[in-house]
Amino acid sequence: MARDVDALDKVLVGLLEEEGRLSLADTAERSGVSRPTVAARFKSLVADGVLRVSGLVNTFEVRGITTALVGLSLDGFNLDQKVEQIAALDDVSWAAVVTGRYDIIVEVVTDEGMTGLYNFLSESLGGIGGISSTEMFVVMKARNKWTLLPSGMRTAWIGRGGGR
Repeated sequence: MARDVDALDKVLVGLLEEEGRLSLADTAERSGVSRPTVAARFKSLVADGVLRVSGLVNTFEVRGITTALVGLSLDGFNLDQKVEQIAALDDVSWAAVVTGRYDIIVEVVTDEGMTGLYNFLSESLGGIGGISSTEMFVVMKARNKWTLLPSGMRTAWIGRGGGR
């Protein structure tokens, strides 16, 4: 269930968004509240599912990453179940139920180029079922677009050991 955020929550999230590595002490100083207040608020925002602290990637500054948006039309209208299943796929950074031409829009991120996009359509989505049609839009360029890498890519990158 969605929760209200007050003015202080908004200031704290805004400061963290500007500088994700800002210390609690610096956040407290810049927001005009105590460090324990900042720590308690951050803890509450995370526990309530409002905030997640994570590294974001500008996929257009990393060679070899392909991003696409995929519009999906469903056979039926079990939207909640389908969006959960699709969001859990390895190459999906986010999925949303939308209004308009499609039932669900998905952002797919892969480091396997067109082969990765093809495999997403043919294998990953094929395993979900209940999808009557898809339309893919490969993102050629974007501005101000920071991405949480999909779980499959994060796992693969961590498993590769970062050059160790």
